[in-house]
Amino acid sequence: MPLKVYNSFTKEKEEFIPINPPHVGMYVCGPTVSGESHLGHARPYITFDVVYRYLLYLGYKVRYVRNITDAGHFEEEGREAEDKISKKAQLEKVEPMELVHKYTNLFHWAFRQFNTLDPNIEPTATGHIVEQIGMIEKLIDAGYAYVVNGSVYFDVKKYAENYDYGKLSGRVVDDLLETTRELEGQEEKRNKADFALWKSAPPKHIMRWNSPWGEGFPGWHIECSAMATKYLGPRFDIHGGGMDLMFPHHESEIAQSTICNHTPPAKYWMHNNMITVNGKKMGKSYNNQITLTQMFSGDHPLLTQPFSPMVIRFFILQTHYRSTLDFSSEALVAAEKGLKRLFEAFEILKKLPVVEMQEATDTELEEKINKLVDEFEEFINDDFNTAKVLANMFEIVPVINSMKDGLIKTDAISAATLEKLKVKFTVYLHDILGLKDPNENSLQLNGIMDLLIQIRKEAKSKKDFFTSDKIRKQLADLGIEMKDEKEGNMSWSRM
Repeated sequence: MPLKVYNSFTKEKEEFIPINPPHVGMYVCGPTVSGESHLGHARPYITFDVVYRYLLYLGYKVRYVRNITDAGHFEEEGREAEDKISKKAQLEKVEPMELVHKYTNLFHWAFRQFNTLDPNIEPTATGHIVEQIGMIEKLIDAGYAYVVNGSVYFDVKKYAENYDYGKLSGRVVDDLLETTRELEGQEEKRNKADFALWKSAPPKHIMRWNSPWGEGFPGWHIECSAMATKYLGPRFDIHGGGMDLMFPHHESEIAQSTICNHTPPAKYWMHNNMITVNGKKMGKSYNNQITLTQMFSGDHPLLTQPFSPMVIRFFILQTHYRSTLDFSSEALVAAEKGLKRLFEAFEILKKLPVVEMQEATDTELEEKINKLVDEFEEFINDDFNTAKVLANMFEIVPVINSMKDGLIKTDAISAATLEKLKVKFTVYLHDILGLKDPNENSLQLNGIMDLLIQIRKEAKSKKDFFTSDKIRKQLADLGIEMKDEKEGNMSWSRM
């Protein structure tokens, strides 16, 4: 069965046929590093890690590009719009690039715990200002962008007259032109739905660059178009991200790139669904975010205990990436038990002896095992259905346990089938799903404790003794003692 992916642009499952096989270009929108990543951010990067892993497994030469948004991510709020990095830097009283460095490092650390593979290229928005200005100049020359008071806007109405604007997100351009909310500075635009390509920087705006239109900073959407074009060319295979990015971000990317490059940017658009909490999207606006360090430490009112990165990864992969995933601490507790059961069976499977030339004595069981294992490939080829792959693995678990306990004889299945089971279980569990034994967590714990020590040191340096004492007390409740030593150093040990 060939690999099929659900293309968000056509709203159909399509056979995956690369533009230039065996090469595959994949762009995934990366984090805006104005703060720590939360559980909702984990879903896209784990989802597309599986996509990346499986394409590599199939033998494709993948160039995986995932950007860092370190400037320019703002809502349309007129000339006084402040990008998220600049605003947060002022709140934390640090230089913007100091803030960016801090949260980029924290992002990398967290996703190493999730066992995600690094992208091949990780460009930053601030490192590609020249490319963004170049694209904006092309859009102006083509007549699809205009300059007002040192800012540049994309003309959505003109684009929609010649192209199918809104096809990806299902938005109707006439409705957008009429119903887009009133915001400060909208009078600069020809139409309410027009979006900023470049913003003139107010006097107090920290992050600013020279441009043909004066000092300013880039819009969010142009950044990804510029970086994707630079590293993957005008047209590439896969563009990925969360469903919340379909509009306006990805819709705007399509419009910009189509004009500049004379072709839509991606052949396949893939979008993961959201993680919700009691039916609401996880995000700042709902005040229901759980940061990844809170997930790992258990320090959040919605959590009943700490959860290891592998449990969180497993929890995410138990649901198809296009389905909504509703969070609860109880669901994670169940996932923790399930993952433990899966790896206990896997350890047993690895130790089961393969007797050469052994024939099956239970043909019905032999057929069942072969069917379950063969379906791994069928399900992953059906739009990366990790949930069904894991469901089949759990159907095999009782057979493995029964073989260990002697309830099923080890010669019930043939040597060939047992060897096939061992190989496929290993490949899918480790190489494709990227799961590791949750008991192998000593390195993870060391990393988590190093991070908590760093956070506690920062709290003490700011005389935030409430946070400092809270970390030490809650670790003590978990059986871990954190000690203050000479010269501001700290150490920890199990009680």
